[in-house]
Amino acid sequence: MRRLVILLVAFTLTKTLHAQLHEIGAYVGYSNFIGDVGSTQYINPNHLAYGAIYKWNRSERHSFRASITRTLLEAKDIHSDDPARQLRGLEFTNTITELSLGIEFTFWEFNLHETDAQAAPYLYTGISYFSYDSLFLDNGDLVSFGDDNTFAIPMVLGYKMTISDKFILGFELGARYTFTDGIDGSNPVNDKKDFDSLKFGNINSNDWYMFTGITLTYTFGKKPCYCY
Repeated sequence: MRRLVILLVAFTLTKTLHAQLHEIGAYVGYSNFIGDVGSTQYINPNHLAYGAIYKWNRSERHSFRASITRTLLEAKDIHSDDPARQLRGLEFTNTITELSLGIEFTFWEFNLHETDAQAAPYLYTGISYFSYDSLFLDNGDLVSFGDDNTFAIPMVLGYKMTISDKFILGFELGARYTFTDGIDGSNPVNDKKDFDSLKFGNINSNDWYMFTGITLTYTFGKKPCYCY
């Protein structure tokens, strides 16, 4: 009996995996930072962002999604609308490498089994994990003293469309709420050194960063029937 159950489960999983449609492709766009240094505009893309993306279309309405993205975050007080920041004159750069896992939901059915062109807006969320340089204020300059990593919550709004029977083009705007206030060096933390006197800005508000860009994915695998 146990062998029969195992065989049935294995058969079901195999049929399910072969019945799905997968996507793999690239992401390219721009990023910007929101924190205690630089501009406070949420949508202000200024540095190239690029990466790879994979989707497993589980149904016509949702997909499991994984991605890796890399960018350089840069912020300058001179670009801020705040006179106090302009007078302070700080600036920094920080390299971000992000891994993200989550679920993408379309507002209506996006059925790649149909021969007609498909298009739909979508939302994506999940969990991201990223690495960055730890910074601190040293004689008026923000400098690195090592590297660190933490989590972020991605919140993405996008619009995708089929441009052929194999390729899907997407446009998306995504925010990341991070679990750190140290990307810009305003709230440095280190077990071996006391940085309390070097903190500045609002140390009770965590950093954000944004992505604005496009995705181009190639579909493969057996066309799904989404049967229930």
